[in-house]
Order: sequence, then C-alpha cells, then structure tokens
Amino acid sequence: MGKVITIYHGSNQIIETPVFGGGRKNNDFGLGFYCTENNDLAKEWAVSSLQDGFSNRYTLDTENMRILNLNSSEYTILNWMSVLVEHRLFSIKTPVARRAKRYLTDTFGINVNAYDLIIGYRADDSYFDYAEAFLNNAITVEQLSQAMRLGKLGEQIVLKSKFAFQMLKYEGFEPADKNVYYVLRKARDEKASQMYLSIQEEESDGLYIQDIIRGGITNDDPRIPRNLSQ
Repeated sequence: MGKVITIYHGSNQIIETPVFGGGRKNNDFGLGFYCTENNDLAKEWAVSSLQDGFSNRYTLDTENMRILNLNSSEYTILNWMSVLVEHRLFSIKTPVARRAKRYLTDTFGINVNAYDLIIGYRADDSYFDYAEAFLNNAITVEQLSQAMRLGKLGEQIVLKSKFAFQMLKYEGFEPADKNVYYVLRKARDEKASQMYLSIQEEESDGLYIQDIIRGGITNDDPRIPRNLSQ
C-alpha cells in the first residue's frame, strides 16, 4: 500500500463529507467508514435489486497511520473471526457456539479501535453464513478458510479514527447501475454458494471450533490457516 491511495465507498447516496462516528456498529469491524480499492466492487456494494447507487471516490493519505492488516501473514483466519463475532450479530444456536464466541474473543481478539485503518475481508452474504457455520461447529477451520476464498471475496478498507477521517479527500463519484452491478453481485454470491455446497459434501478430519477450544489452540498453531489473501 502506497502512502496516498485511492479508495471507493459504495452507497445509495453521494457522500462528499463522511461523518466520523456514523454508520452501524454491527458492521464487520464496528463503527467506521467502509471502502475498497476496487471501483467495480464498490458499485456492487452500492446497489440493490430495486435501486441504483453511487461509487464515491476519495484519496487517503495513510502516512503515520496505525494500520491493522488482517490479511497479512501476522494474523490467522481466527483473528478475523474474533473481530466478526465481537461486532456482527450471529445466530448462536448451540452451547458450543456460546463457548466459541468467548474463546475467539479471549484468545484471538484484537482491539480494532486502537487503529486508524483496518484492512480485511468483508463477510457479506454467503461469507457471513460460512462464518456462522464455523461458529456453530458445522464446518472445520480448514473448510472455513477454503470457503472464504470462493467467489473472489472483496477486501475492504475501513477508516476508524478521527485522524483517518481528516486525511480523507473527496474526489467525485460515478453512478452504479443496478441492472449491471446487482447482476454481478448476485452471480458472485451464487457461485460461492454452489462451491460451498461441494465443500460441505467433503469429509473433513480437520479442526472444528470445539476441537480448538478443547485443545487450547492459539494463534501460533501451524494448523490454523493464515493470510486470507493468499
């Protein structure tokens, strides 16, 4: 990542001045301004089946920022999961899921509010279902990692601090046509869902969340997949 980057925010509105502290606290990484370096991906996120949207373009000076890159080799997929379970609303269907949420937070948790900027994958549509299945002991951590690579999962960049918002400069917008970008978004999700079904059919002797809890497994265990971007 260069010092000055161009990022895009998909929305049903034109947003010239993003507001620090706005948005929804139950997003993947909590409150923040969610962007991507991929303009087409922002357009997919901007539209619905009924409504066109906009890709808002910004430049961001990242010099001197505290950056958490969850896709780097320093972190595992369970660091990403721990951030999700802290902020997103999961369906906790079993006692093991309740224990899993506590274990992930206690063992793999990261204080995302200590950073100006976060880089990590977006748990959208099917991908959130995969994370929920893992939490409920339905798939292994290896299957979760494999599933998260399906369908060209999108990487997001999230502004968390006042300092990051101050370094953001609005550069304009482009319209996003729902007849183009909703079709692309739906096709991406459907492809990922079909491939995920094939993963579920495969037998796995890997690590389920219950195995991870019982074994007291931590981030340095080589069996935990790292670096989602690879």
